[in-house]
Amino acid sequence: MELDLKDYIKIIKKRIWIIIAIVLVCTIATGVASYFFIKPVYEASTKLIVNKSNERPGLEQVDINSINLNIRLIDTYKEVIKTPRIMDKVVKEYPEFNLSSEELIKKIKVSSVNNTQVMTVVVQDGSYDKAANIVNAVSKVFQREIPSIMKVDNVSLLNEAQADATPVPVKPNPKLNIAIAFVVSLMVSVGLSFLMEYLDDSIKSEEDVKQFLELPTLAMIARIEAEDMINHKSSTSQQRQAGETTRVTVNQ
Repeated sequence: MELDLKDYIKIIKKRIWIIIAIVLVCTIATGVASYFFIKPVYEASTKLIVNKSNERPGLEQVDINSINLNIRLIDTYKEVIKTPRIMDKVVKEYPEFNLSSEELIKKIKVSSVNNTQVMTVVVQDGSYDKAANIVNAVSKVFQREIPSIMKVDNVSLLNEAQADATPVPVKPNPKLNIAIAFVVSLMVSVGLSFLMEYLDDSIKSEEDVKQFLELPTLAMIARIEAEDMINHKSSTSQQRQAGETTRVTVNQ
């Protein structure tokens, strides 16, 4: 059976309260969890530049081959920085972090912009001060150790993470979470409404008889609720009492 737009709208109207209830519950629950239960996560970052240390801007001609080599080396450096060779040094020199080298490796994220010589090292933690101290420590140890590892001194620290900066949590984002919860719950509730309509093969009205059986309706039996029966009995008894009172009055 094919449905047109009117049928879809009719199905949605039929179960509109189920849709509203699901959307409200999911959206409110997500908002409460985002604002009151999910712990904020802060992010600190440093930038490293891969370049020959003996180059002096303005005195030597830029060597394109050297720049291309440095750019290609970034992929190698991104892997080297996340190795126990670097992290073990950080753990040994900074015991106040109370982290193992494996835990540090999981915290560190290294990225680079295409065709640039700049690397970005990022650390996320529940404390911004700790995240800033960790990313600064890792960057400094990497800058110090890379000459002995790669036999080349071409990494410089562009900027450190500022420990005294005003931190803004990167996670959670309550507004984004609420928006996502609203959209997803709306899609799920509408899909559930169509599924319930698809699984419901009962005939409830005269229109259903005409649509599914293609037969005319000879008679209909109305469904009477208990309250209607009580009201009907009360009105009938009142009518009888009124009739008896009328007869008594006439007889007198």
